[in-house]
Amino acid sequence: MSEKRVAFDFEIEFSNGGGIQGQGFRLDIDGDSIDDAELASCIIRDMNLLMVGEVRILNKKVIAEAHKRRVMEGETHGDTGSRAVDLSHSIVNGMMTYKGLPAPMICDHFSHEQSRAYYDDGTEFQIGRIDMVANTGTYLDTPYHRYRTGADLEDTPLTRLSSLPGLVVRLRGYLERAIGWSNFAAHDVAGKAVLVETGWSDHWGREAYFEGHPYLTEEAAEYLRDKGAVLVGIDSLNIDDTAGGGRPVHSVLLESGVPIVEHLTNLSSIPDAGFRFFAVPPKVRGMGTFPVRAHAILA
Repeated sequence: MSEKRVAFDFEIEFSNGGGIQGQGFRLDIDGDSIDDAELASCIIRDMNLLMVGEVRILNKKVIAEAHKRRVMEGETHGDTGSRAVDLSHSIVNGMMTYKGLPAPMICDHFSHEQSRAYYDDGTEFQIGRIDMVANTGTYLDTPYHRYRTGADLEDTPLTRLSSLPGLVVRLRGYLERAIGWSNFAAHDVAGKAVLVETGWSDHWGREAYFEGHPYLTEEAAEYLRDKGAVLVGIDSLNIDDTAGGGRPVHSVLLESGVPIVEHLTNLSSIPDAGFRFFAVPPKVRGMGTFPVRAHAILA
């Protein structure tokens, strides 16, 4: 059975005066229907509204569409019953992450077979070799990537990269490429790794990935910085608009010591909040970016 969502408009009057309206809202539902009273309760709860008087649901219809708040099964993490969900792309020989940058070359330094000459019978090892630019796959940007005096991979503190309280801002189906500050205003981003789900990672490995990607505006970056986000990630080609030579989002966030993770994936498999986010690179001196095995731990 396909998943269902309800599309609707609403009008809300407050008991102490005033009101709000909404058009074209969509919510996940269980089953094939939802009554107006239950839908009104969802709106009030999700929007954390107080002093609500009358709620009118208008133009309601149920549509077949994938849920936006799914939590999929991940790997079991230790003995705690928590689950690990991978949010990174695999790095494979010859893949393209960003046009104009060379693809990684992955090979054996020596293979299992070649190693037999150095060890006792029945003992063999593989030692691999990779030649790649640092901006490959899902990777982390540290301040040194943008500013020569900024913290590099070695100096960026683990408190900015490991076991961060996570928040996913869902923007699949957003009609504009430019993602403004108002998309974050409903969320408490302070102290959070803010991960922006645009759905662009669905194009990964195809030509469409490199053209017309969604990005944050400079005002959005300033808002996230000023409201205390500790890391910002996106499942898109770049967190900035690449049409010109400016990179205002990188500039604003990295100048403030807020790391960036680009080319995330699988964000639909984690909840909106209530998870810990990890994006830890090797401890390399004098380098500003590096691939990470980005992942979330769900309690």
